[in-house]
Amino acid sequence: MRYFLGVDVGGTKTHALVADESGQALGFATGGCGNWEGVGYDGLTRVLLDVTTRALKAANLSVGQLAGAGMGIGGFDWPSQRQAHLEAIRPLGLQCPQEIVNDATLGILAGSLEGWGVSLVAGTGCNARGLSRDHQREGRAIGGWSEWSGEYAGGYDIAARAMRAVAFEWLKRGPATALTRVFLQQTGARDPGDLVEGLYMRRYEFDSSIVLSVFETARQGDEQALGVMRWAGYQLAQIAIGVIRQLELQDEAFEVILIGSLHGGHPLLDETLRENILKVAPRARLIRLAAPPVVGAVLLGMEQAGQERDPAREKLIRTTNEFMIKSAAGLQNTPSVK
Repeated sequence: MRYFLGVDVGGTKTHALVADESGQALGFATGGCGNWEGVGYDGLTRVLLDVTTRALKAANLSVGQLAGAGMGIGGFDWPSQRQAHLEAIRPLGLQCPQEIVNDATLGILAGSLEGWGVSLVAGTGCNARGLSRDHQREGRAIGGWSEWSGEYAGGYDIAARAMRAVAFEWLKRGPATALTRVFLQQTGARDPGDLVEGLYMRRYEFDSSIVLSVFETARQGDEQALGVMRWAGYQLAQIAIGVIRQLELQDEAFEVILIGSLHGGHPLLDETLRENILKVAPRARLIRLAAPPVVGAVLLGMEQAGQERDPAREKLIRTTNEFMIKSAAGLQNTPSVK
């Protein structure tokens, strides 16, 4: 029996998963932030050692028994960063074939039936990645750098766009909007003038969590909030379209994997997203990611070892979901029934 390690390294949490060649999840562990931008490369190493050690212990395996390893790493954005990330991984003592990718790529590997296509992330931030059918070419966004790169719309971008509607009402540049009440309630500002001045002078601040209230305001029919939904859907579509064009997929049948909490936040966002992508790539199929991204990391590890991914994928998704449910409930890592 061959065994594989997958790790999904994020800005808030890190998952490690060990599975066998049949797709049976054997060990799972959760850790904290591993993105080097937040914890440094030493912090990345510490998180990797922590989660891989615990996942391997739960599987009753040693690192020397691994046949392949795959990692999706938040913050691994450029080829020039590859060596630094490999050095951070080295203390794990992996003796097997291994590969690292940006964490957004894991959504493609985990969510696409054929293991290629485009991923579109919309959560606190936004991102997009793409893989060609042969995995030899990669498409990419810069990574949600917003203003200068023209990449919107993560949660903060949507909140900022909604706040613009509030400022326009106050300045008489736009119509009245229920979004004003939303921002007054969150910040505690006395009135729109105090809100705008307070944000400018940094007495008040808002964060991306307010996007939930923006979605609710749109559901109540506020036209300015609905306009924010249309804007967000269009902007996210443009990020995906850039990746589609880089990989020349306009005439292909492929999957766009939608990742993140903002997908499904309001129907108009996803309808606008879909409409604009299909104008460019009419054979694209947009689907929400249902599998844990760490599944994609294990499949990447299988690929490095020459293991067929398709026979193991469905079982791997099912048994990994069972492990994650147990982890969320605070239960011990116990193998699922095969």
